[in-house]
Amino acid sequence: MARKTTAQPDAVASIIEEWRRERPELDTSPLEVLARLHRTFLRYSARLTASVEAHGLSVAGFDVLTALRRAGSPFRRTAGQLADSGLISSAGVTLRIDRLEKDGLIVRERDAEDRRVVRSRLTEEGLAKIDALFAEHLENERRMLAGLSPAECRQLARLLSKLERSITESDAGGAR
Repeated sequence: MARKTTAQPDAVASIIEEWRRERPELDTSPLEVLARLHRTFLRYSARLTASVEAHGLSVAGFDVLTALRRAGSPFRRTAGQLADSGLISSAGVTLRIDRLEKDGLIVRERDAEDRRVVRSRLTEEGLAKIDALFAEHLENERRMLAGLSPAECRQLARLLSKLERSITESDAGGAR
């Protein structure tokens, strides 16, 4: 027979209780979501970083390689396209490309018709590395989500998408 355990309050619950004690007039309900989201992100980020660094890459380099891989054959994009691809900021794209090129994972190619256009392309070694690493990355993420049912994962994904839109829309109103 499985032993039923009483869930201990998590760190956020303790923080909220302390604020309720110290400042009972404040509505601390945003912490219920956002503090937990922040703590979850920090743990996720630490695991992602450790996994990627074990393969001799930085998270930034991983982002570039995944963006190139998602581009489809011939697995190339301009620096601007890489910056626009979602997870990569425009600041430092060139530095990331320099490092990956030095490591033999990508090459730069000038456009035959417009020599001003330079594209980064995965090498065979880069393609093999990102294919293996991304499969490992997804398995790592599956392990992290193992405590949730498939239905809970779908619900959480919908809610997080809605939260992102809410945060983005709050930016339109200006910081307070």
